[in-house]
Amino acid sequence: MRFRRTPSHIWCQQVVEMVSDYLEGTLPARDQRRLDHHFTICPPCSIYLSQMRETLRLAGKLVPEDLSPEMEQEFTEVYRRWREES
Repeated sequence: MRFRRTPSHIWCQQVVEMVSDYLEGTLPARDQRRLDHHFTICPPCSIYLSQMRETLRLAGKLVPEDLSPEMEQEFTEVYRRWREES
C-alpha cells in the first residue's frame, strides 16, 4: 500500500506572493500542489484567485488608447519606481 504525503501547509500570505507564478504555470510541481490544496480549503484565497484571473482577463483587453493621460502617467511612475527598487 502506498501512502501519499499531504502537501505541507501554506499560509495565505504565501499564496499572495506566489499567485502570479501559479497563474503563469511557472511554479515547481510541489508548490503547485500546495497551492491547489490550499485553494480547496481556504475560501478567501479561492476568491482572491478568481479575482486575479478576472483582473488578468480584463487587463489583457486593454490597449494604450484605453488609458487616460493621467492613467498613463501613473503607470509610468509606478514602473519607474519598480525599476529603481529592482
